[in-house]
Amino acid sequence: MKKLIFLTALFALLATAPALAQIKTPAASPVCKINQEVGLMKVDVEYSRPSARGRKVFGELVQFGEMWRTGANASTKVTFGEEVSIGGTKVKAGTYALYTIPGEKEWSVIFYKNTNFWGTPGKDYKEEDVAARVSVPVQNLRDAVETFTIGLNNLRNNGADLEIAWEFTKVAVPFTVDTDTKVMADIKNTLDGPQAGAYYAAARYYYEEKKDMNQALTWVDKSLEKGGEKFWIVRQKALILAELGRFKDAIATAERSTELAKADGNSDYPRMNEKSINEWKKKANK
Repeated sequence: MKKLIFLTALFALLATAPALAQIKTPAASPVCKINQEVGLMKVDVEYSRPSARGRKVFGELVQFGEMWRTGANASTKVTFGEEVSIGGTKVKAGTYALYTIPGEKEWSVIFYKNTNFWGTPGKDYKEEDVAARVSVPVQNLRDAVETFTIGLNNLRNNGADLEIAWEFTKVAVPFTVDTDTKVMADIKNTLDGPQAGAYYAAARYYYEEKKDMNQALTWVDKSLEKGGEKFWIVRQKALILAELGRFKDAIATAERSTELAKADGNSDYPRMNEKSINEWKKKANK
């Protein structure tokens, strides 16, 4: 019986040995992730990095004239945080597979919308899935790059170069982003001071907390000046005027709020204004 138990335990141990004996080794082409700010935008690149290991790369390991996944394992992914321009083509914010067709003198670089392929699309390639395609010249390097490398270099306020380098070859794909429009808008907004909504919020808070009503009136007027007449802001002004004891002005302002509200299809504010006007008329006649 003891012998039977021993043999049973031995067979069970041998059966589980392969699962227990798994050995973890370094990946042949390790995954690399790049996160780079370009102007006011973020660009992410995720790719696998094979090494040459004594092999001739371009023309042999990577054939000229054939679409390449641009790295190893899963296709390389490039994510733009905002719309960019590549070779004069607008590319929307999003993630794209990076495919290339290497040549001796120039490469064709393709940003592909469908990112689900492990390698290249092969026979499932669709021209309508090309977000941008650009031809870039080959730059010959003096010193060899042993491990395939993608980088974001030549950083500028409005763009950068997506660089691909391996062995004695490098190509650079310039792209631009409209940083200037955002910066100029921020400059204008900052130098112009608070916006209409900020002035309205401040005026309303002062009214509700019964703070300085003259300051609240100044702020609500600023809100109307910057953002135009809005029926709810005009009513807020009427309330502030009434709090200051300026009932005739408050009534006229509330009536204007009602006109604006009706024109906008709102029925709540005319009712509120009517109730307030009736109260203020009594106070104004005292």
